[in-house]
Amino acid sequence: MTVERVGLVVHGGREGAAAAARDVRQWCHENAVGCADIDVWSGEGRHSAREEVRAAGDPDLVVTLGGDGTFLRGARLAAENDALILGVDLGRVGFLTEVPAPAVRAALDAVRDGRVDPENRMLLTLRASRALEIPPEMEALLRYGRGPLLPPPRVRTDCESGGEWGIALHVTALNDVVLEKLSRDRQISVGVYVSGRLLASYSADALLVATPTGSTAYSFAAGGPVVSPRAEALVFTAVAPHMTFDRSVVTAPDEPVGLRILERSGQAAVSIDGQLRGVLDPGDWLGVYAAPRRLRAVRLGPMDFYGRLRERMRLTDAPAAVADGTPAPLWPVSTPPPGDLAHLAMPLPVAGAATAEDVTPGGA
Repeated sequence: MTVERVGLVVHGGREGAAAAARDVRQWCHENAVGCADIDVWSGEGRHSAREEVRAAGDPDLVVTLGGDGTFLRGARLAAENDALILGVDLGRVGFLTEVPAPAVRAALDAVRDGRVDPENRMLLTLRASRALEIPPEMEALLRYGRGPLLPPPRVRTDCESGGEWGIALHVTALNDVVLEKLSRDRQISVGVYVSGRLLASYSADALLVATPTGSTAYSFAAGGPVVSPRAEALVFTAVAPHMTFDRSVVTAPDEPVGLRILERSGQAAVSIDGQLRGVLDPGDWLGVYAAPRRLRAVRLGPMDFYGRLRERMRLTDAPAAVADGTPAPLWPVSTPPPGDLAHLAMPLPVAGAATAEDVTPGGA
């Protein structure tokens, strides 16, 4: 593809980020590609995604240098401009970032030469009973320990709003939309609806709706399932619910999840991909659903999601599982799959890989 302008999102606190940023800027200079830094951590106040990408010259490629949090900040910008996003891994537990810092120039070459297959990731958007905002008297308290807040989400002007369907907000979430309690001693009480029908009423610390991408984030920490990022689904998870039913619910992508704050509930904060965006009162509601657009993420090859899950979560390190000293064998990938498996997403054959006999316990 033709890359005309790069937007650079750099986590200055990450070791190696400054050097990687110099590599990106040098590559842009050598290839006559415009490059602009996007300071999403500016202490002078945060801006909407539209304002930030416009100030950066409407980049068609967003490069993030940091961890998954940095990637989420860049994803908000890329989704606004329908740009590609390339995540350079400088974090500790990265599920979203694609390439190590030393390979950033090679990755940019691959994008320029069209040797990438963009991966489409589901995004969430929402409607609400009213526009999201943070009351002035609460802003200082809610900002404690946080950076500058993002401005309230804009109301969308490209679709019908109002009435019983609520206000359409200009929101895109790659990970999750979270409704959480404001007071430590008072949970929120929320009626949860799936496709417009009441599922249950919860009293909980928080309730969240996640994408498959976000299933390994807050939802996972709250006991939710791990979902392949290639799946098409929404994951609803309650955090510390005071009720017997505490399981996550996985819905189809065309089944919106509604969250209505009940009459005797405390106030609730709304966070979108970890960014506080508003406060709602009893009687208010959110409707969360799959967005029409997708995030286009650069992939340099098939993503080994389960290998990354195994490594990041140290899933083969359980002492009881490896007590005999023999590690679990990996799937043999030395030959193509047989015809009846050809339609499945199986590992690609690797030259010189072990044969089935080699990986069978007891084999030579």
